Amino acid sequence: MTPSNGFKVFRSEFRYALPFWLSLCLIPIAWVSAVLGGWWVLLLPVCTWYLFSIIDGFAGLNEANEDPETEDSQLFWYRMITLIWAPLQFVTIFGIMAYAIQADHLGGWELVGLFIGIGVISGTIGINYSHELMHQKPKFERAMADCLLAMTLYSHFRSEHLLVHHKYVGTPKDPVTAKFNEGFYRFFPRVLRESFWSAIKAEKQMLARKNKGFWTLSNPFMLYWALQITFLALAIFIGGWLGLALFLWQAFWAIFQLELVNYVEHYGLTRKHLGDGKYEHVKPHHSWNAAHKASNWLLINLQRHSDHHYKPNRRFPLLQTYDDAEAPQLPFGYPIMTLVALSPTLWRRVMNPRVRRWRSMYYPEISDWLPYNKGRNPLPR
Repeated sequence: MTPSNGFKVFRSEFRYALPFWLSLCLIPIAWVSAVLGGWWVLLLPVCTWYLFSIIDGFAGLNEANEDPETEDSQLFWYRMITLIWAPLQFVTIFGIMAYAIQADHLGGWELVGLFIGIGVISGTIGINYSHELMHQKPKFERAMADCLLAMTLYSHFRSEHLLVHHKYVGTPKDPVTAKFNEGFYRFFPRVLRESFWSAIKAEKQMLARKNKGFWTLSNPFMLYWALQITFLALAIFIGGWLGLALFLWQAFWAIFQLELVNYVEHYGLTRKHLGDGKYEHVKPHHSWNAAHKASNWLLINLQRHSDHHYKPNRRFPLLQTYDDAEAPQLPFGYPIMTLVALSPTLWRRVMNPRVRRWRSMYYPEISDWLPYNKGRNPLPR
């Protein structure tokens, strides 16, 4: 049944939220990989990158929208998965670390492969859930977001995402908006460097408005670094230098996975410069949208990214999807698109024609795209 306003009747029972709990299956898979060793250590990347893409092929698209005015009280089972993930991820990372270091059947290459898989969990799921939580008002949810980010040594992502990315997306001031023709291997080191310093600068500006210096307990970077040092120390306590190396290795792959997704989400999409450092408001067509059902279950509707930027505080079950008349569409879900992004030649072949169609559809009046391609337009005021 569909109400006259076009929204589905929202179902708050657990069975309707259950598909979004599929990420929990990755935790026993991680333990199976550790216990069996051998090529089984690659099971986690295979499941997240390939299995959900195969399921997408059978499950198809979900183009239905829930009522965005649904109250939080009806979202309990949807919110719960994001709230329990931090302790589950903590136990998974450090529990498997303690087990794997003592396991005689796991050689060096198996430890390397196993903790690539752990990084896939902490990046694909953990950072994604932290992204959902950091946008919410309750302090407990934001605290869980900080814990998840600290487990990947990427805590500054909260400051960068909230204070820079959402404000300046699609402009030269946003490091995370991938430029047209910018390959991922150019994007990745650039975004690592620029995102960190843009987050520092944004927090400095926030503190200056309160007449406070950078080295104050009010600065969230103090919390970021305290949490990160705690997790690094725990890794050393559990496994010595090997434990530290494995922790750093999973953190690298978590960050790599996050920035692959960031690369896909906004590639080539820019906001129109209106002159004098002014830019149009963010609209749904400034993010790539994907309605693929199974990968949206795994990623708690992250692929409805057009609506997330339009309404950043909207909880994931209520994010709206758009058709191709309102937002540009990816040909596949994120699991496949991130793999395509690993080949710059293939990526340009798939995505550049789509960017050009997007430009002709939304900005036919713009004839010179070079300043947009190279990020040479004035910085936003």
